[in-house]
Amino acid sequence: MRPVGLLALGAAMALTACEAAPSDRAESALAFPRPDRPVSELGASQFSTETNRDSRGEAETVMDLADIRPGMRVADIGAGEGYYTVRLADRVGEDGRVLAQDIDRAVLDRLGERVVRERLDNVSIALGAIDDPHLPEASFDRIFMVHMYHEIAEPYALLWRMWPSLREGGRVIVVDVDRPTAEHGIPPLLLSCEFERAGYRLIAFRDAPELAGYYAQFERAANRPEPENIEPCRGDTLGTRKTDG
Repeated sequence: MRPVGLLALGAAMALTACEAAPSDRAESALAFPRPDRPVSELGASQFSTETNRDSRGEAETVMDLADIRPGMRVADIGAGEGYYTVRLADRVGEDGRVLAQDIDRAVLDRLGERVVRERLDNVSIALGAIDDPHLPEASFDRIFMVHMYHEIAEPYALLWRMWPSLREGGRVIVVDVDRPTAEHGIPPLLLSCEFERAGYRLIAFRDAPELAGYYAQFERAANRPEPENIEPCRGDTLGTRKTDG
């Protein structure tokens, strides 16, 4: 028989190892619930060729729906190769500002080279995190999240921390596809639910074939809940969008 002391020591070491095992979540996200649905694997940083997207009038349609005007300050979250970044920069003009944010440093490096090459003096670039876009408070009239929301691993934490960065009357613009989150999309009812749980209100929605998906627009609600009070949306009950009739 093994001495009792050694058995106790072994059990203590096993417990310590278990407690010390690294979490698959960032410590800064632990106060927030996980999403109750799959998270899409990170896809290509380029959704489609820019020529194909322009042939459908994608960026012009989204910017018109979002009422992007000269002088605005806009954040492009998950900017990727910069399709929206460069077009937003042109639309807001020299008196406006565009912040391009992504969590992939290599992608941002390439985008930075493009910004320099195209002399986009009104564009800044910043590295974000999966649970925090690291946006300055009261700074943006619009925040764009185009064909990327379904890849956010910590949506409640990220949305909650994004909330203060909107200016008075600011809006969050989401373009995505109505299909399961495991298939690089998100049903509109589920998207709306997750935004509402983090302190936003849906104020505009439309199906948009020219966007290869749908367009949704949110504003801040009067208050945002404390992280521990956020109830995750049930992905299995919100997976199919209701239709009229």
